[in-house]
Amino acid sequence: MAERTDRLMLLDTASLYFRAFFGVPDTTKGVDGTPTNAIRGMLDFIARLVENHPPTHLVACWDEGWRPTWRVALVPSYKEHRVAYVKGGVSVEEVPDRLNAQIPLIRECLDALGIAVVGAADHEADDVIGTLAHEATMPVDVVTGDRDLFQLVDDTRSVRVIYTAARGVGRAEVMDDAAVLDKYGVPAQRYADFATLRGDTSDGLPGVKGVGDKTAASLIATYGDLDGVRAAAVDPKSSMSPSLKKKIVDASDYLDVAPKVVAVATDAPVDDADTRMPSDVRDPEAWLALVDRLDLGSSAQRVMAALQKRTA
Repeated sequence: MAERTDRLMLLDTASLYFRAFFGVPDTTKGVDGTPTNAIRGMLDFIARLVENHPPTHLVACWDEGWRPTWRVALVPSYKEHRVAYVKGGVSVEEVPDRLNAQIPLIRECLDALGIAVVGAADHEADDVIGTLAHEATMPVDVVTGDRDLFQLVDDTRSVRVIYTAARGVGRAEVMDDAAVLDKYGVPAQRYADFATLRGDTSDGLPGVKGVGDKTAASLIATYGDLDGVRAAAVDPKSSMSPSLKKKIVDASDYLDVAPKVVAVATDAPVDDADTRMPSDVRDPEAWLALVDRLDLGSSAQRVMAALQKRTA
């Protein structure tokens, strides 16, 4: 048998469990009445991802700080519309009650299975992914429905994104350098500049007023990067139209700080973890208790079969 090539799969865990919650019928319950659609969906997703894109190493990246204070200090509107309330100075995200009840149980399932769960204080899962991808010495698959992570795509380092937002987990798009360029008209290494110009209302990032995807891509193609765009906006000899120059200049305060907010951190304080794919359940007693209590049935069987097959 040929030796298996090492490959690290990094899961944007919240992206997946939100997708599971809204995509799996809200009818499944544990024996105690606990809703389980997100839990079962998450396990099914992991089973399918491991089957379709076989990794040797697997990490569930966790949001320890879904709205980091350092990003909010730079752009106060960052994710502001998703804040349910503030407790002890910490912003609590608005999450459906039936999903909120399942999130700690998803983590218990991952821990019991032996799948590494990695977070970093005051950092999002995106930053954990960026740091682990940056430090990796093997090819990396980033699984997410968040297009901001396209900035990590790098063919030279074999980092690609398994993008679930458009077609789901089973038929996810594999985004490499060519795919990002084809879809957005900018190279992956300039995606963060493109996203800064365009903005993102779902994250509370206003962008440059009047600049959408096409204009942002055209600006990057013409002037190379965000610094080049800003330099052209104040250069009387540049080919940029006067109206566009004004828009860029008017957004100067935003453009001074937004790049740090949009950029995925590659130096988050992550702890060391055993990222190897588990071949056996780490904590059989805890896992069986969860399977019984939550009536995980076929979802538990599928994830176990997938993990054992990939490590056989």
